[in-house]
Amino acid sequence: MDPDVPSEQDAKSTVLAFFDLAFVQRQAAQARERYMGDVYIQHNPGAPDGPDLFVEFIGQFQAMAPDMTFDIKRVIAEGDLVVLHYHLTMTPDDLGRAVVDIFRVEDGRIVEHWDVLQDVPAEAANENTMF
Repeated sequence: MDPDVPSEQDAKSTVLAFFDLAFVQRQAAQARERYMGDVYIQHNPGAPDGPDLFVEFIGQFQAMAPDMTFDIKRVIAEGDLVVLHYHLTMTPDDLGRAVVDIFRVEDGRIVEHWDVLQDVPAEAANENTMF
């Protein structure tokens, strides 16, 4: 095993702690200090690169949706990548979005992020849920 690649369990723990602190507890600055690397590569085209800009971006996002909630459905880890699949709602009556966040962990720190979002429809062509 490559010593620069964290164990999958360590990577999962890091990402879950980061996500809880940054998004659920709304403490993005503390999450940045504890869990992010000096470099943060962002693949979401609407968000800037960099750990300090993450704090600013997330603060603005959270201010727009004070009732935002996250219901994590699954966590998957492979090597230095951790995937969160969750239901995001912006308001109590919002059907929400199915979200997949992918984080890369290096030396115990989050250094890269991708995401995929899909609206939850009022009606579907099948009886399967998105979760």
